[in-house]
Amino acid sequence: MRRTASRSAAAPAVAEPAPEPDAWSGPEQTAAPAPAPAPQPLRTEFEFELPRGYVDDSGTVHRHGVMRLATARDELIPLRDVRVQENPAYLSVVLLGRVITQLGTLSMVHDGVVENMFASDLAFLQDFYRQVNAEGHTRAAVTCPHCEEPFEVELGGSRLGES
Repeated sequence: MRRTASRSAAAPAVAEPAPEPDAWSGPEQTAAPAPAPAPQPLRTEFEFELPRGYVDDSGTVHRHGVMRLATARDELIPLRDVRVQENPAYLSVVLLGRVITQLGTLSMVHDGVVENMFASDLAFLQDFYRQVNAEGHTRAAVTCPHCEEPFEVELGGSRLGES
């Protein structure tokens, strides 16, 4: 049996030089980037619950509803409405009648339904409209220039369709 020479622990190990990279070997191999997360679909409809509820002719109270995102057309068409031209405050009624797609078991929601809602429900829907169409909020964080205390301010306009 023949013994092969082995390095002893006392003998220094000689490191072999690393091979030179070949300039013609092509692009470097790198790990593939992690796949990007799948984009979330755009949410266009938003559920709401009225504080009091719309009472129809038979006495049924409708509280649960759905509002869709407004389009430019939704905000422009009511401006041609005679009722809005005579009374600009009517703009929110006509606009909400266009973007509310469901309310309880009503077969159709229109400006006539909105104009017969309680004032607290109308105010709720106006605020909800602003939130939905302003990417979820109408407030901005600011800092007082005098005391440097942070607080929030309301950015929404006084009427729907205005900022």
